[in-house]
Amino acid sequence: MSDDLDRRLVALESRLAHHERMAEEMSEVIAEQARAIDLLTAQLRDLRERLGEAEAGWSRSPQDDRPPPHY
Repeated sequence: MSDDLDRRLVALESRLAHHERMAEEMSEVIAEQARAIDLLTAQLRDLRERLGEAEAGWSRSPQDDRPPPHY
């Protein structure tokens, strides 16, 4: 092969290796983000359940619907 063709081939292989490394790194980041989203979703679900339980225990009185005295 000619020197020019060898240089082009080496450049292409180098770029390919760089792109493969970037794809692996992005895959790791995406997997980490998916785990974080799953954790946050579970925490939000738990908080909603706890809030629903807390609200179910509250009883509203007619005083809650009246405006404050300064009106």
